[in-house]
Formats: sequence, structure tokens, C-alpha cells
Amino acid sequence: MKYLNTCPSFFLLIVCIPLTLLPSCSESQTHLLEPSTKNKNTAKLNIPVLLPRAEKIQLGKEWEQVRKFYTTQKEKLKKNPNDYEARLNLIELYVKEARVTGEHGHYYPAALELANQILSADSIKGDLVFRTLMTKAGIQLSLHEFSDALETGLAALKVNDRNAQVYGVLVDAYLEMGDYDNAVKMADKMITIKPDLRSYSRISYMREVFGDADGAIEAMGMAVGAGFPGTEETAWAMLTLGELHQNYKDPATAEKIYNEILKIRKDYPFAIGALASIYFDRKDYEKTEATLKEGIDIIPEVGFYVQLAELYKVQNRTEELEALIPEILAMLKDDVDNGHIMNLEYAHLYLDIVEDMDKAYEYAKKEYDKRPKNIDANLAMAEVLHAQKADKTEVAQYLKVANSTKSKNPDLVVLLAHYQ
Repeated sequence: MKYLNTCPSFFLLIVCIPLTLLPSCSESQTHLLEPSTKNKNTAKLNIPVLLPRAEKIQLGKEWEQVRKFYTTQKEKLKKNPNDYEARLNLIELYVKEARVTGEHGHYYPAALELANQILSADSIKGDLVFRTLMTKAGIQLSLHEFSDALETGLAALKVNDRNAQVYGVLVDAYLEMGDYDNAVKMADKMITIKPDLRSYSRISYMREVFGDADGAIEAMGMAVGAGFPGTEETAWAMLTLGELHQNYKDPATAEKIYNEILKIRKDYPFAIGALASIYFDRKDYEKTEATLKEGIDIIPEVGFYVQLAELYKVQNRTEELEALIPEILAMLKDDVDNGHIMNLEYAHLYLDIVEDMDKAYEYAKKEYDKRPKNIDANLAMAEVLHAQKADKTEVAQYLKVANSTKSKNPDLVVLLAHYQ
């Protein structure tokens, strides 16, 4: 089972708010603010609502702190619509809530719009420009707008070339665009400036890309050790460490890590989804289904529905599968309608679940055309063409690029074996 988490690995680690440090005030309800009509130079006020969190991810006082922080920033903007610091605080909060709740379609467009409002103001300069550019680049990465994110990241670099996180943005963007040489250079600069969870995470991914699974596990372990216990970003690092063990080393260790996450951050949905993939691989289908539905009850993560579809397919539960596929397509369309590029997700759905090879090729090719040097885009093309029984020479040209970094991606390894 491919554990499909559509929240990109570390793109959202660019912006993290330590919730224990959030200021306090009081208000339990959230509302839209009316647009300001002061004058044409006054920043437009149209603050999107903070969506309620599902009970299981309120996480004790964390949700209360989030709501209080939201209210504080909103009140500041009521008093002064040109308080760009408060506006940026809201952007960062929306990014975090997108990650925690899975409500990408609501929060990403909201955050991106606010970021553009700040950057269009004449009065901002210096650090505020840099931080807003950084946050905007992180949102673009999360929306899979990789070339735009690279452009934004390079603009941020011109403002401040001494901040570690700008190099993190560039690592991500160069990786996704298939410029692996520049990604390595940016990762080296990032870790030199600030060795922390974010930089260790990127070193881990770089090592994975270049086929060093043991090194990737080592670096991600360092990322976990550098994180604050119990925070969402540390839970994410633990999750990624578990996935590395599951894919390359030892599924039993992965299972222990996923369960450990749930001890320190109860009901963390992505750990639940990962556990479901462990049970699926063991052919414990009853436990797989129960675990997936537990995750689905927490957040509307499309990856959980795809996993459930895969389960139904393996069990020949045709009617349930046919009923589920339109739900998945509707969720993907909602993401696309809100600016999220989902070509590879569509390609794998049509390839692995629906078995519509023409559609699979259409989406794989669309992504390949956007980033022809990227190993994942090339692997998707090779997988689709292999399924179509295309000419071996045509498949080989994509496999050559997919294998250019000597990645040990399990899907790549399996496919390469057919062409040796």
C-alpha cells in the first residue's frame, strides 16, 4: 500500500508557530471582518474564518491557544488595517491549521491572498518583506507550484542571504524542479547556518534521493532529536522517520515509531494512516479498514480515502470501490479548484485504482511537462507506460532520468528490475 499523504513532506516546516508561546485573549467564535473603506492606501481587510477543529485534534489547550491567537490578531487589524505584522501572524496560523486539520482548500488560498496583500503594500520593507516572501514560497510549495516557489525563494534570498530557512525553501524548490546539484548546495548552506529539525530533515531527504537510506534514517533521527517533544513538527519528523524504516529498513521499527507518536500526540491522523499501511502490508485487512476509518473521522485527508480504495480493490469489494472513487475525485477537484496542483495524485489514482491508463498518462505527462528533470515525474511516466506495455525504449528514457540520482525508491527498484 502506498501511503499517500498529500501534505508535502517538509514544505510546511518553513512556518511553525510554537503554540505554547501564543498570546492570550478571549473569544470562542470566529467571524469575517468587513472590508475596510478608509482610503485606497489602506490594506484591504477580509480575514477568512478560523475553521473549527475536529474534537480529536483540539489537543487540550492547543486549540484554545490557537483561537485566542487568531482573535488577538483580528482585533489588532480592526484597530489598524495596516498592521502587517498581525496580517503575517494570521498567514502563519492558517498555514499551520492547514497542516493540522487537512483543510487545505480553505487555508492555503486565504494565506496566499494575505501574503500578496502584504507584498503589494508600499510601506513594507526589510525583515517583513523577507518573512512574507518566505511564507509565500512555503505556501506555493505546498500547492505544488514549484517553479513559482523557486522564483519567490530567490527573491527572498536577495533580501536576506544569512537566514537558514531561505536555503530550505530553495532546497525544496530545486529538488522538485529536478535541479539536484543546486539542491545539494542549498542544503549544505542551510545545515551550516542552523543545524535544527528543518535542516536535518532536508539533509535526510537529500540522502534518500541519492540512495543513502541509512544516512537518511540517521539524519531524520537527528531531526527528531532536535525537535520540541509533543509539537506537530516533531510528530511529522517522527512520522517521516517511521516511513523511512517502513520503506527501506524495518517495518516493525516503523510501527513502534507510529505508536510512539500517538502516545505523545494523541489522534495524530497521519500516524494513524501510516499504521493502516503497516496492517495492509500484513494483509490484516480488517484492522486496516478500522484504522483508516479512524483517521477519516479525524480529518478529510484524501490519502486515507485512496488507501481505503486500494483496500476495497484488493478485497474485490467492487460496489464500495465504485462508490468511493467519485468521492476521491471530488476531493481532488476541490484541491485543484483551490489552486493545488494534483497531477501525480490523479495519475496514481487512475493507474493503481481506476486502471484508466489514458487518464493516468494524461496526468503523468502534464506533471512531466512542468518538471521534466524531476525523478518522481519521470518515474510516474515510466510506470504508466510500463502498464500500457509501451515500447521498452520509450520506458527506458524515463527510467534513466528517474534513476539518475540512484534513488532506492521501492517502486523504482521494482520497475528497474523489468528492464535489466
